Amino acid sequence: MRVFDAHCDMLYKLWRDPSIDVYEDPSLHVSISKLKAMNKPIQCFAIFVPNDVPFVNRLAVAHAQINLFYQKVLKKYPEVKLIKTKSDLLNLAKNEIGAILTLEGCDAIGDQLEHLEILYQLGVRSVGLTWNFANLVADGAHEKRNGGLTNFGREVVHYLNDQRLWTDLSHASERSFWEALDLAEYPIASHSNAHKLCAHVRNLKDEQIVALFKKKGIIGVTFVPFFTTNSQGPKMSDVLKHVDYLCALGGENNIGFGSDFDGIDETIPGLNEYSCYYDFVNQLLNYYPQRVVKKFVYQNFIDHLSY
Repeated sequence: MRVFDAHCDMLYKLWRDPSIDVYEDPSLHVSISKLKAMNKPIQCFAIFVPNDVPFVNRLAVAHAQINLFYQKVLKKYPEVKLIKTKSDLLNLAKNEIGAILTLEGCDAIGDQLEHLEILYQLGVRSVGLTWNFANLVADGAHEKRNGGLTNFGREVVHYLNDQRLWTDLSHASERSFWEALDLAEYPIASHSNAHKLCAHVRNLKDEQIVALFKKKGIIGVTFVPFFTTNSQGPKMSDVLKHVDYLCALGGENNIGFGSDFDGIDETIPGLNEYSCYYDFVNQLLNYYPQRVVKKFVYQNFIDHLSY
């Protein structure tokens, strides 16, 4: 079964250490060799600029990560295909890998829409408004004031609508979430879980989830241990509980996965790298029909591509 994973941070790791072998370095949760072992997988590669980078350098860091992606992934491994349109994805050949560039937080663009337009031309097809804190677009989930979108943030969402790109609401503050959801025509939450099962500020509350579903958005259930359970010793079964809970909220056609591989130091046993999707899919098949599992692991995100 094919897999669509809506979030990994391999490019951030590569930027931190350009000597990493993206083909099979054991430090990577997601590597080219692991992707090649799957059936025409689709992997979203996030561009993430950490908060400790000086403001004036953040766009340069985003460009550096994109350059590393082009030079060390696309150029070196022609079987990896950059997905810029849904047609690109649907026409992947056997043994090819689909790669989608995403932006995790708009810190890099400052207050210049032109910077976002350039990132779009370079291949970015999903844009998270924030990381955990405030930027010039919106407040993040860890910003205590819980502010919403700025005027510039509204421009950004309208631009994403015009280009038919995903507006990613993972990491947004509650107020930012609601204000962006009201405007966004193609909303997703690429890597978030249900707050009801794990009361973490990064997870979505029931009313947020239901509203996202009503706008035909997707939530990518994530494998981050502390987004999965408040208990010690997280298990794969805890992730399955989030899937079941989201289904109960009416999300059969709105559930996907966004592992956050390579963006986390701790992992859930049995979900510690990309190849674990094999066992995870088999676990899902113990509880859901194959047609439903196919929706979760691949089809729902594909059906919601609009560009």
